[in-house]
Amino acid sequence: MPGFRPSTSAFRFTNSFAPQPLLAVSAPWSTRRLGLGDASRGLCGGMIYAVRDLFEAGIGPPPDVVAPAVGSPLYAYLVRRLLESFDIPRGVARYYRLMQGADADVNRGIRVRPGVARTSLADEWPRIRLDLDEGLLSPIGIITVRSPDPRLLGLNHQVLAYAYVQAGTSITLRVYDPNTPGDRADEVTLSFDLAGPARIEHSIAIGGRPVRAFFRSRYRWVDPRRAIAPAAGRPAGQEAPGRSRLEKGR
Repeated sequence: MPGFRPSTSAFRFTNSFAPQPLLAVSAPWSTRRLGLGDASRGLCGGMIYAVRDLFEAGIGPPPDVVAPAVGSPLYAYLVRRLLESFDIPRGVARYYRLMQGADADVNRGIRVRPGVARTSLADEWPRIRLDLDEGLLSPIGIITVRSPDPRLLGLNHQVLAYAYVQAGTSITLRVYDPNTPGDRADEVTLSFDLAGPARIEHSIAIGGRPVRAFFRSRYRWVDPRRAIAPAAGRPAGQEAPGRSRLEKGR
């Protein structure tokens, strides 16, 4: 992606937030507002969606190196984008279905059911490549656990693809990982071989867990200016990808 580098185009802070509810809701049986979610489990989806919003708007990221505080416009924006990144209910169902899928292909006699990694390479990689070839950042949901326990959904992760290198059938995706600090932000990759065994290698900061599968997430642009003032503009040396959405009037 011309002009995009995680070290200059993405947030300076990492995906590390204090334990606190993502949002509070009213309940008819209580006079107190009830907290839902836990920010300490991460806002990765919100961060990657916000970064794409900013890049397409031609706005550089804020200079903050510390995650935003609860109640701030930026925090509220990240939470909103996190919830939208889940694409409820379809997106959550997709994470849960892939969590339960087999890693290896399963021979069922008359047909072979492909494992989740092979399905990712066959079905999802072409969608991601199309985004990148068209000059778009591509949000990716990644599956890191195998379990039928829905309480483990939060162990999955989201990253943002911005470039790829192809050598024969070998593919290396370059991704923005909200968990990786800025000094290593430009070095994160996810790679696989389309002709070899369905195995996905990566350097994403997910505590040593594997990437079992991945898919292209549904994305719709949101104007980030209410949460992030555009005064800083785009970082020096970074050109917008053509006319920004704001210049086009979206």
